[in-house]
Amino acid sequence: MERRKFLGSVSGAVMLSAITPFEMVADNNILTPPPPANGNDRELWVNIIYKMANPIFSNLAKGTLKKNMLVEKSPFYDSRKNVTYLEAVGRCLAGIAPWLALPDDSSEEGRLRASLRSNVLKGIANGVNPSSPDYLNFRKEHQPIVDAAYMVHGFVRARKALWEPLDAQTKTRVITELKALRTRKAFDSNWLLFTALTESFLLSIGEKDWDKKAVDKALDKFDEWYVGDGWYSDGPTFALDYYNSFVIHPMLVDTLEILVRHNIKPQADYDRALKRMLRYADQLERMISPVGTFPVIGRSITYRTGAMQALAQVALEEILPEGVSPAQVRCALTKVTENMLGDEAFDENGWLKLGFTGHTPEIADYYTSTGSLYMASLSFLPLGLPADNPFWNGPAEEWTSQKAWNGAAFAKDYHVKY
Repeated sequence: MERRKFLGSVSGAVMLSAITPFEMVADNNILTPPPPANGNDRELWVNIIYKMANPIFSNLAKGTLKKNMLVEKSPFYDSRKNVTYLEAVGRCLAGIAPWLALPDDSSEEGRLRASLRSNVLKGIANGVNPSSPDYLNFRKEHQPIVDAAYMVHGFVRARKALWEPLDAQTKTRVITELKALRTRKAFDSNWLLFTALTESFLLSIGEKDWDKKAVDKALDKFDEWYVGDGWYSDGPTFALDYYNSFVIHPMLVDTLEILVRHNIKPQADYDRALKRMLRYADQLERMISPVGTFPVIGRSITYRTGAMQALAQVALEEILPEGVSPAQVRCALTKVTENMLGDEAFDENGWLKLGFTGHTPEIADYYTSTGSLYMASLSFLPLGLPADNPFWNGPAEEWTSQKAWNGAAFAKDYHVKY
Protein backbone atom coordinates (compact mmCIF):
# COMPACT_ATOMS: atom_id res chain seq x y z
CA MET A 1 0.00 0.00 0.00
CA GLU A 2 1.30 3.42 -0.88
CA ARG A 3 2.08 5.56 2.17
CA ARG A 4 1.98 9.30 2.29
CA LYS A 5 4.71 11.33 3.92
CA PHE A 6 3.39 13.33 6.82
CA LEU A 7 5.08 15.95 8.97
CA GLY A 8 6.69 14.43 12.01
CA SER A 9 5.07 17.06 14.13
CA VAL A 10 1.59 15.74 13.36
CA SER A 11 1.57 13.69 16.22
CA GLY A 12 -12.82 -16.68 8.16
CA ALA A 13 -13.26 -18.74 5.07
CA VAL A 14 -16.97 -18.11 4.82
CA MET A 15 -19.12 -15.04 5.03
CA LEU A 16 -20.37 -14.25 8.48
CA SER A 17 -23.69 -15.95 9.03
CA ALA A 18 -24.51 -14.19 12.27
CA ILE A 19 -23.06 -11.29 14.20
CA THR A 20 -23.64 -11.28 17.90
CA PRO A 21 -25.27 -8.01 18.91
CA PHE A 22 -23.64 -5.91 21.56
CA GLU A 23 -24.69 -6.77 25.06
CA MET A 24 -23.93 -4.49 27.95
CA VAL A 25 -22.97 -6.22 31.19
CA ALA A 26 -23.65 -4.15 34.26
CA ASP A 27 -21.54 -4.75 37.36
CA ASN A 28 -21.72 -2.03 39.96
CA ASN A 29 -22.56 0.44 37.19
CA ILE A 30 -19.36 -0.38 35.30
CA LEU A 31 -19.84 -0.84 31.57
CA THR A 32 -18.01 -3.91 30.34
CA PRO A 33 -17.88 -4.74 26.64
CA PRO A 34 -18.04 -8.42 25.71
CA PRO A 35 -15.05 -10.03 24.00
CA PRO A 36 -14.92 -9.62 20.22
CA ALA A 37 -16.55 -12.28 18.06
CA ASN A 38 -14.26 -15.33 17.92
CA GLY A 39 -11.65 -13.23 19.74
CA ASN A 40 -10.59 -11.78 16.38
CA ASP A 41 -11.76 -8.31 15.40
CA ARG A 42 -10.03 -8.43 12.04
CA GLU A 43 -11.82 -11.64 11.06
CA LEU A 44 -15.11 -9.98 11.92
CA TRP A 45 -14.28 -6.95 9.77
CA VAL A 46 -13.11 -9.07 6.84
CA ASN A 47 -16.24 -11.22 6.91
CA ILE A 48 -18.53 -8.19 6.92
CA ILE A 49 -16.76 -6.20 4.21
CA TYR A 50 -16.55 -9.27 1.98
CA LYS A 51 -20.24 -9.91 2.56
CA MET A 52 -20.90 -6.30 1.58
CA ALA A 53 -18.64 -6.02 -1.45
CA ASN A 54 -18.82 -9.44 -3.05
CA PRO A 55 -22.36 -9.19 -4.47
CA ILE A 56 -21.45 -5.93 -6.20
CA PHE A 57 -18.18 -6.92 -7.80
CA SER A 58 -18.85 -10.60 -8.51
CA ASN A 59 -21.86 -9.47 -10.52
CA LEU A 60 -20.10 -6.52 -12.15
CA ALA A 61 -17.29 -8.85 -13.25
CA LYS A 62 -19.84 -11.07 -15.01
CA GLY A 63 -21.90 -8.22 -16.44
CA THR A 64 -24.89 -9.10 -14.26
CA LEU A 65 -24.97 -6.26 -11.72
CA LYS A 66 -27.95 -4.47 -13.24
CA LYS A 67 -29.73 -7.80 -13.70
CA ASN A 68 -29.23 -9.10 -10.16
CA MET A 69 -28.91 -6.08 -7.86
CA LEU A 70 -32.14 -5.67 -5.93
CA VAL A 71 -32.81 -1.94 -5.85
CA GLU A 72 -34.94 -0.36 -3.16
CA LYS A 73 -35.61 3.37 -3.13
CA SER A 74 -36.62 5.76 -0.39
CA PRO A 75 -40.40 6.29 -0.23
CA PHE A 76 -39.54 9.94 -0.93
CA TYR A 77 -37.16 9.26 -3.82
CA ASP A 78 -36.91 11.96 -6.46
CA SER A 79 -36.72 11.66 -10.24
CA ARG A 80 -33.05 10.73 -10.69
CA LYS A 81 -32.65 7.60 -12.82
CA ASN A 82 -30.07 4.88 -13.39
CA VAL A 83 -27.63 6.16 -10.77
CA THR A 84 -27.75 3.49 -8.06
CA TYR A 85 -25.29 1.12 -9.77
CA LEU A 86 -22.43 3.61 -9.95
CA GLU A 87 -23.26 4.59 -6.38
CA ALA A 88 -22.72 1.02 -5.21
CA VAL A 89 -19.57 0.51 -7.26
CA GLY A 90 -17.87 3.82 -6.52
CA ARG A 91 -18.69 4.04 -2.84
CA CYS A 92 -17.74 0.46 -2.09
CA LEU A 93 -14.52 0.74 -4.08
CA ALA A 94 -13.46 3.73 -1.97
CA GLY A 95 -13.91 1.66 1.18
CA ILE A 96 -12.27 -1.59 0.14
CA ALA A 97 -9.34 -0.11 -1.79
CA PRO A 98 -6.75 -0.08 1.03
CA TRP A 99 -7.54 -3.70 1.89
CA LEU A 100 -7.21 -4.77 -1.74
CA ALA A 101 -3.82 -3.03 -1.86
CA LEU A 102 -2.29 -5.48 0.61
CA PRO A 103 0.05 -8.06 -0.94
CA ASP A 104 -1.25 -11.52 -1.72
CA ASP A 105 -0.69 -14.29 0.81
CA SER A 106 -1.83 -17.87 1.39
CA SER A 107 -4.25 -17.12 4.23
CA GLU A 108 -8.00 -17.46 3.93
CA GLU A 109 -8.24 -13.68 4.13
CA GLY A 110 -5.69 -13.45 1.35
CA ARG A 111 -7.78 -15.76 -0.82
CA LEU A 112 -10.89 -13.64 -0.30
CA ARG A 113 -8.95 -10.45 -0.98
CA ALA A 114 -7.37 -11.77 -4.18
CA SER A 115 -10.72 -13.02 -5.46
CA LEU A 116 -12.39 -9.69 -4.77
CA ARG A 117 -9.55 -7.71 -6.33
CA SER A 118 -9.77 -9.81 -9.49
CA ASN A 119 -13.51 -9.18 -9.72
CA VAL A 120 -13.01 -5.47 -9.12
CA LEU A 121 -10.56 -5.18 -12.01
CA LYS A 122 -12.81 -7.16 -14.35
CA GLY A 123 -15.80 -5.20 -13.14
CA ILE A 124 -14.25 -1.79 -13.76
CA ALA A 125 -13.58 -2.85 -17.35
CA ASN A 126 -17.24 -3.81 -17.76
CA GLY A 127 -18.45 -0.66 -16.04
CA VAL A 128 -16.82 1.64 -18.59
CA ASN A 129 -17.44 -0.53 -21.66
CA PRO A 130 -20.34 0.93 -23.68
CA SER A 131 -21.09 -2.56 -25.04
CA SER A 132 -21.44 -4.14 -21.60
CA PRO A 133 -24.88 -4.70 -20.04
CA ASP A 134 -23.32 -3.19 -16.90
CA TYR A 135 -22.08 0.01 -18.54
CA LEU A 136 -22.35 2.53 -15.73
CA ASN A 137 -24.01 5.90 -16.08
CA PHE A 138 -21.48 8.72 -16.00
CA ARG A 139 -23.21 10.79 -18.70
CA LYS A 140 -26.67 11.73 -17.39
CA GLU A 141 -27.93 13.33 -14.17
CA HIS A 142 -25.76 15.21 -11.68
CA GLN A 143 -25.44 12.27 -9.29
CA PRO A 144 -22.54 10.61 -11.17
CA ILE A 145 -20.33 13.57 -10.17
CA VAL A 146 -20.54 12.17 -6.65
CA ASP A 147 -19.98 8.51 -7.29
CA ALA A 148 -17.32 8.85 -9.94
CA ALA A 149 -15.35 10.70 -7.26
CA TYR A 150 -15.70 7.78 -4.87
CA MET A 151 -14.45 5.46 -7.60
CA VAL A 152 -11.54 7.83 -8.07
CA HIS A 153 -10.92 7.78 -4.33
CA GLY A 154 -10.47 4.03 -4.65
CA PHE A 155 -7.85 4.58 -7.35
CA VAL A 156 -6.12 7.21 -5.21
CA ARG A 157 -6.06 4.93 -2.17
CA ALA A 158 -4.78 1.89 -4.08
CA ARG A 159 -3.23 3.11 -7.30
CA LYS A 160 -0.83 0.19 -7.73
CA ALA A 161 -3.52 -2.41 -7.02
CA LEU A 162 -6.55 -0.92 -8.76
CA TRP A 163 -5.44 1.61 -11.38
CA GLU A 164 -2.12 0.46 -12.76
CA PRO A 165 -3.25 -3.13 -13.54
CA LEU A 166 -6.08 -1.92 -15.79
CA ASP A 167 -5.43 -2.42 -19.49
CA ALA A 168 -4.82 0.63 -21.67
CA GLN A 169 -8.28 0.57 -23.24
CA THR A 170 -10.00 0.47 -19.85
CA LYS A 171 -7.86 3.32 -18.54
CA THR A 172 -8.73 5.40 -21.59
CA ARG A 173 -12.41 4.67 -21.12
CA VAL A 174 -12.29 5.61 -17.42
CA ILE A 175 -10.58 8.90 -18.28
CA THR A 176 -13.17 9.59 -20.98
CA GLU A 177 -16.02 9.02 -18.52
CA LEU A 178 -14.42 11.25 -15.89
CA LYS A 179 -13.99 14.08 -18.37
CA ALA A 180 -17.59 13.62 -19.54
CA LEU A 181 -18.70 14.72 -16.07
CA ARG A 182 -17.68 18.27 -17.00
CA THR A 183 -20.97 18.78 -18.84
CA ARG A 184 -22.53 19.25 -15.38
CA LYS A 185 -21.38 21.52 -12.57
CA ALA A 186 -21.08 20.65 -8.90
CA PHE A 187 -23.33 22.45 -6.45
CA ASP A 188 -21.81 24.91 -3.97
CA SER A 189 -21.47 22.37 -1.17
CA ASN A 190 -19.42 19.27 -0.46
CA TRP A 191 -20.00 18.47 -4.13
CA LEU A 192 -17.18 20.84 -5.06
CA LEU A 193 -14.77 18.34 -3.54
CA PHE A 194 -16.02 15.55 -5.77
CA THR A 195 -14.93 17.54 -8.80
CA ALA A 196 -11.72 18.60 -7.09
CA LEU A 197 -10.64 15.05 -6.29
CA THR A 198 -11.58 13.78 -9.74
CA GLU A 199 -9.68 16.54 -11.52
CA SER A 200 -6.68 16.16 -9.20
CA PHE A 201 -6.59 12.46 -9.98
CA LEU A 202 -6.51 13.29 -13.68
CA LEU A 203 -3.53 15.53 -12.97
CA SER A 204 -1.85 12.69 -11.07
CA ILE A 205 -2.07 10.30 -14.04
CA GLY A 206 -0.65 12.83 -16.46
CA GLU A 207 -3.74 14.39 -18.04
CA LYS A 208 -2.71 17.86 -19.14
CA ASP A 209 -6.24 19.24 -19.39
CA TRP A 210 -7.19 18.75 -15.75
CA ASP A 211 -9.53 21.50 -14.55
CA LYS A 212 -7.40 23.61 -12.21
CA LYS A 213 -10.06 26.28 -11.99
CA ALA A 214 -12.60 23.85 -10.52
CA VAL A 215 -10.03 22.57 -8.03
CA ASP A 216 -9.09 26.07 -6.93
CA LYS A 217 -12.75 26.97 -6.47
CA ALA A 218 -13.27 24.02 -4.14
CA LEU A 219 -10.21 24.83 -2.06
CA ASP A 220 -11.09 28.51 -1.82
CA LYS A 221 -14.67 27.77 -0.78
CA PHE A 222 -13.65 25.36 1.95
CA ASP A 223 -11.16 27.87 3.29
CA GLU A 224 -14.08 30.27 3.45
CA TRP A 225 -16.43 27.69 4.98
CA TYR A 226 -14.17 26.57 7.82
CA VAL A 227 -16.03 27.37 11.03
CA GLY A 228 -13.41 26.24 13.54
CA ASP A 229 -12.45 23.40 15.89
CA GLY A 230 -12.19 20.86 13.08
CA TRP A 231 -15.55 21.59 11.40
CA TYR A 232 -16.37 22.89 7.94
CA SER A 233 -19.73 24.22 6.86
CA ASP A 234 -21.21 22.24 4.00
CA GLY A 235 -21.88 25.30 1.91
CA PRO A 236 -22.72 28.81 3.13
CA THR A 237 -24.99 27.56 5.95
CA PHE A 238 -23.69 25.24 8.67
CA ALA A 239 -25.44 21.90 9.20
CA LEU A 240 -24.74 19.53 12.09
CA ASP A 241 -24.37 16.19 10.32
CA TYR A 242 -21.65 13.74 9.30
CA TYR A 243 -20.68 15.25 5.96
CA ASN A 244 -17.36 16.35 7.40
CA SER A 245 -16.66 12.61 7.60
CA PHE A 246 -18.59 11.27 4.61
CA VAL A 247 -16.87 13.70 2.25
CA ILE A 248 -15.17 16.86 3.38
CA HIS A 249 -12.11 15.96 5.43
CA PRO A 250 -11.06 12.80 3.54
CA MET A 251 -11.48 14.26 0.06
CA LEU A 252 -10.00 17.65 0.94
CA VAL A 253 -6.90 16.11 2.51
CA ASP A 254 -6.37 13.66 -0.33
CA THR A 255 -6.89 16.34 -2.98
CA LEU A 256 -4.28 18.52 -1.30
CA GLU A 257 -1.87 15.59 -1.01
CA ILE A 258 -1.95 15.19 -4.79
CA LEU A 259 -1.56 18.93 -5.39
CA VAL A 260 1.38 19.22 -2.99
CA ARG A 261 3.07 16.22 -4.60
CA HIS A 262 2.79 17.96 -7.98
CA ASN A 263 4.00 21.31 -6.61
CA ILE A 264 0.65 22.98 -7.23
CA LYS A 265 -0.05 23.85 -3.59
CA PRO A 266 2.29 24.50 -0.64
CA GLN A 267 2.93 21.86 2.01
CA ALA A 268 1.47 24.20 4.62
CA ASP A 269 -2.01 23.94 3.07
CA TYR A 270 -1.93 20.17 3.35
CA ASP A 271 -0.54 20.23 6.89
CA ARG A 272 -3.31 22.53 8.08
CA ALA A 273 -6.04 20.40 6.49
CA LEU A 274 -4.56 17.28 8.05
CA LYS A 275 -4.46 18.85 11.51
CA ARG A 276 -8.09 19.84 11.14
CA MET A 277 -9.03 16.29 10.14
CA LEU A 278 -7.17 14.93 13.15
CA ARG A 279 -9.12 17.26 15.42
CA TYR A 280 -12.40 16.15 13.85
CA ALA A 281 -11.40 12.48 14.11
CA ASP A 282 -10.66 13.00 17.80
CA GLN A 283 -14.21 14.28 18.24
CA LEU A 284 -15.67 11.34 16.30
CA GLU A 285 -13.92 8.91 18.63
CA ARG A 286 -15.41 10.72 21.62
CA MET A 287 -18.88 10.51 20.06
CA ILE A 288 -18.82 6.72 20.19
CA SER A 289 -20.75 5.80 23.32
CA PRO A 290 -19.62 3.15 25.82
CA VAL A 291 -21.88 0.65 24.07
CA GLY A 292 -20.76 1.43 20.52
CA THR A 293 -23.47 3.81 19.34
CA PHE A 294 -23.16 7.39 18.08
CA PRO A 295 -25.55 10.36 17.84
CA VAL A 296 -28.25 10.01 15.21
CA ILE A 297 -27.94 13.51 13.76
CA GLY A 298 -28.24 15.01 10.32
CA ARG A 299 -29.15 13.69 6.92
CA SER A 300 -27.87 10.54 5.20
CA ILE A 301 -27.91 8.61 8.45
CA THR A 302 -28.64 5.45 6.45
CA TYR A 303 -24.99 5.51 5.40
CA ARG A 304 -24.44 3.79 8.74
CA THR A 305 -20.76 3.29 9.63
CA GLY A 306 -19.66 5.62 6.83
CA ALA A 307 -20.05 8.36 9.43
CA MET A 308 -16.75 7.12 10.87
CA GLN A 309 -14.69 7.53 7.68
CA ALA A 310 -12.50 10.37 8.96
CA LEU A 311 -11.54 8.38 12.06
CA ALA A 312 -10.94 5.28 9.94
CA GLN A 313 -8.70 7.21 7.54
CA VAL A 314 -6.38 8.64 10.17
CA ALA A 315 -6.18 5.15 11.71
CA LEU A 316 -5.20 3.75 8.31
CA GLU A 317 -2.50 6.38 7.92
CA GLU A 318 -1.26 5.76 11.49
CA ILE A 319 -1.55 9.40 12.49
CA LEU A 320 -4.11 9.21 15.27
CA PRO A 321 -4.74 12.21 17.54
CA GLU A 322 -2.53 12.52 20.58
CA GLY A 323 -3.75 10.30 23.40
CA VAL A 324 -5.80 8.03 21.12
CA SER A 325 -4.38 4.54 20.66
CA PRO A 326 -4.86 2.30 17.62
CA ALA A 327 -6.37 -0.43 19.82
CA GLN A 328 -9.02 1.81 21.32
CA VAL A 329 -10.09 2.94 17.85
CA ARG A 330 -10.25 -0.68 16.70
CA CYS A 331 -12.39 -1.64 19.68
CA ALA A 332 -14.71 1.35 19.28
CA LEU A 333 -15.21 0.83 15.55
CA THR A 334 -15.73 -2.90 16.05
CA LYS A 335 -18.61 -2.25 18.44
CA VAL A 336 -20.16 0.26 16.06
CA THR A 337 -19.83 -2.27 13.25
CA GLU A 338 -21.42 -5.05 15.27
CA ASN A 339 -24.32 -2.79 16.16
CA MET A 340 -25.02 -1.62 12.63
CA LEU A 341 -23.98 -4.30 10.17
CA GLY A 342 -25.41 -7.53 11.50
CA ASP A 343 -27.49 -9.89 9.41
CA GLU A 344 -30.52 -7.63 9.82
CA ALA A 345 -28.78 -4.98 7.68
CA PHE A 346 -28.68 -7.30 4.64
CA ASP A 347 -31.44 -8.90 2.61
CA GLU A 348 -31.56 -12.61 1.79
CA ASN A 349 -29.43 -12.03 -1.31
CA GLY A 350 -26.72 -10.10 0.51
CA TRP A 351 -27.65 -6.54 -0.50
CA LEU A 352 -27.74 -3.80 2.10
CA LYS A 353 -31.23 -2.71 3.17
CA LEU A 354 -32.46 0.85 3.64
CA GLY A 355 -32.24 1.67 7.31
CA PHE A 356 -29.93 2.47 10.20
CA THR A 357 -29.40 -0.84 11.97
CA GLY A 358 -31.96 -2.97 10.17
CA HIS A 359 -34.66 -2.28 7.59
CA THR A 360 -36.29 1.13 8.07
CA PRO A 361 -36.90 2.56 4.58
CA GLU A 362 -38.94 5.50 5.85
CA ILE A 363 -35.81 7.12 7.33
CA ALA A 364 -34.05 7.15 3.94
CA ASP A 365 -33.63 10.54 2.28
CA TYR A 366 -35.09 11.50 -1.10
CA TYR A 367 -31.78 10.78 -2.85
CA THR A 368 -31.18 7.39 -1.23
CA SER A 369 -31.47 3.98 -2.88
CA THR A 370 -29.69 0.68 -2.38
CA GLY A 371 -26.47 1.80 -4.04
CA SER A 372 -26.23 4.84 -1.79
CA LEU A 373 -25.86 2.62 1.28
CA TYR A 374 -22.40 1.38 0.38
CA MET A 375 -20.91 4.45 2.03
CA ALA A 376 -20.88 2.07 5.01
CA SER A 377 -17.74 0.51 3.53
CA LEU A 378 -15.77 3.68 4.31
CA SER A 379 -15.29 2.73 7.96
CA PHE A 380 -13.32 -0.36 6.89
CA LEU A 381 -10.26 1.57 5.68
CA PRO A 382 -8.03 0.22 8.50
CA LEU A 383 -8.17 -3.22 6.87
CA GLY A 384 -5.43 -1.75 4.70
CA LEU A 385 -3.13 -2.17 7.71
CA PRO A 386 -1.59 -5.66 7.82
CA ALA A 387 -2.73 -8.14 10.45
CA ASP A 388 0.46 -7.72 12.48
CA ASN A 389 -0.01 -3.95 12.80
CA PRO A 390 -0.63 -2.66 16.35
CA PHE A 391 -4.09 -1.53 15.25
CA TRP A 392 -5.02 -5.20 14.94
CA ASN A 393 -2.80 -7.08 17.36
CA GLY A 394 -2.78 -4.67 20.28
CA PRO A 395 -4.66 -5.78 23.42
CA ALA A 396 -8.25 -4.53 23.67
CA GLU A 397 -8.56 -1.06 25.19
CA GLU A 398 -11.42 1.10 26.36
CA TRP A 399 -12.24 4.05 24.15
CA THR A 400 -12.72 7.54 25.55
CA SER A 401 -16.39 7.39 26.51
CA GLN A 402 -15.90 4.00 28.17
CA LYS A 403 -13.06 5.39 30.24
CA ALA A 404 -15.14 8.40 31.21
CA TRP A 405 -18.26 6.48 32.23
CA ASN A 406 -16.22 3.85 34.06
CA GLY A 407 -14.63 6.52 36.22
CA ALA A 408 -11.18 6.14 34.70
CA ALA A 409 -8.88 8.94 33.66
CA PHE A 410 -9.25 10.14 30.07
CA ALA A 411 -7.75 12.85 27.92
CA LYS A 412 -9.30 16.28 28.41
CA ASP A 413 -10.79 18.01 25.41
CA TYR A 414 -9.94 21.54 24.29
CA HIS A 415 -10.81 23.46 21.16
CA VAL A 416 -8.11 24.25 18.63
CA LYS A 417 -7.37 27.51 16.87
CA TYR A 418 -6.18 26.17 13.52
